[in-house]
Amino acid sequence: MEIPAELRYSSDHEWVRPADGGVQVGITDFAQDALGDVVYVELPEIGAQVTADEPMCEIESTKSVSDIFAPISGEVVEVNDTLEDEPQLVNESPYGDGWICVIAPTDDASQASAEMEALLDADSYAALIAEDI
Repeated sequence: MEIPAELRYSSDHEWVRPADGGVQVGITDFAQDALGDVVYVELPEIGAQVTADEPMCEIESTKSVSDIFAPISGEVVEVNDTLEDEPQLVNESPYGDGWICVIAPTDDASQASAEMEALLDADSYAALIAEDI
């Protein structure tokens, strides 16, 4: 199970990485493995306001439909349109080409900082999923 050290993780199995204008968001290797073959990704709308720990979009797999939760609050400023035609990229490259969107953090710097600090580092995320492996 791949868990890149440079990323931060939510307990809902999303990852974040700094990106121009905010943070890039995707689901973890553990999450895509649990979902099975991804067949559809409902991307969030550009300009949508999202709230940390609230659903922002859905992923449909051969097993189920699952909510994807916003790891931080802010505005969706970019989405990975490639997933509309190639949803399997979530399975093939969860930390690369399978990213979902970019969220620009809320204007409240202290809130944004607190939300980022609340995310797990790689070791903490590995400990979280160790219970389920």
